[in-house]
Amino acid sequence: MLQIPGYEGGPLVAGSAYLDDPLFWPVHLGTCLRGVDAQRAAFGADWDAAMELYRALSADHGWPVFSVPLRSGHTIYVVYRNLDGDRGVDYLIHHPAWPAAETLAVDDGHFVGPGTAWPELLSTARQPATEGVGDTDARLLLLFPTLGDARLPDDAAVPLAASLAALTLIEEPADVAGMLLENQGQWEPAHWRLADGVWINDGGHSYRKPRNAFAPPEGRLREFSNALNDEERQPHRSSR
Repeated sequence: MLQIPGYEGGPLVAGSAYLDDPLFWPVHLGTCLRGVDAQRAAFGADWDAAMELYRALSADHGWPVFSVPLRSGHTIYVVYRNLDGDRGVDYLIHHPAWPAAETLAVDDGHFVGPGTAWPELLSTARQPATEGVGDTDARLLLLFPTLGDARLPDDAAVPLAASLAALTLIEEPADVAGMLLENQGQWEPAHWRLADGVWINDGGHSYRKPRNAFAPPEGRLREFSNALNDEERQPHRSSR
C-alpha cells in the first residue's frame, strides 16, 4: 500500500491509470467549472459517463494518488480523500528530509488555498521528471485547482487550452480554458509578492499567507517557493 509520510487515511492507491481517460480531466477540474455553460462545454454529451468515473474516483475502498516530482527533490501528491462525509482532494508537498508532508491546498467544501501562483503552476508543469506524472500537460491540469492568481498574463489561456486539447475531447478548449481561468480554485484570486526571497500571497484561506495562524513556518514557505518556482525569481513572466 502506498504511504505519504505524516498523512493519515487511505488506503492509498496509484491513480496513474486514470490519466489516460479523457473524461478524467474535466471531472478533476469540476470545482473550477461553475455554471451550466461551463459544465456543458467541458462534458458535452458525456455527463453520465463522467459521473460514473467520479464515483470510481470517490470509492472509499481506494484513495487515488498522483505524484508530481520536482527538480528540487520535493514531490507534490494529489490525493483523492475518499472519507465518507468528508470527500475532497488534498494537495500535499513533501521532501525526503521532512518528517511529514505539508499541505499546499485543499479542494473540498472547507477549501484551503490558493497554493500556487500562475508562474509557479507553469514552472511546476514544465519541470522534467522520470517518475510519477511526467507529462507537462498532465501536470498542468492536475495541479490547476491549486491556482489562485489575480494577475494573470494576457496569454494565460494559451498553454491551458493546449493542455486541454492534448488530453481531453473538449470541442472548444480555448473557451473552457477561459472559463477555468475566470473561476480558478474555490477561493478569491490572490495577489502574490516577493518578501525576503519568498513568494507569499494575501489569501485569507491560504497556507502561503504567513499571517494566517495555520501557515507553515517561514523556512517551509521558503522551500515551497523555491521548489515551485524551480528557483526562478520572475513572478509574472509571459506564458510563452
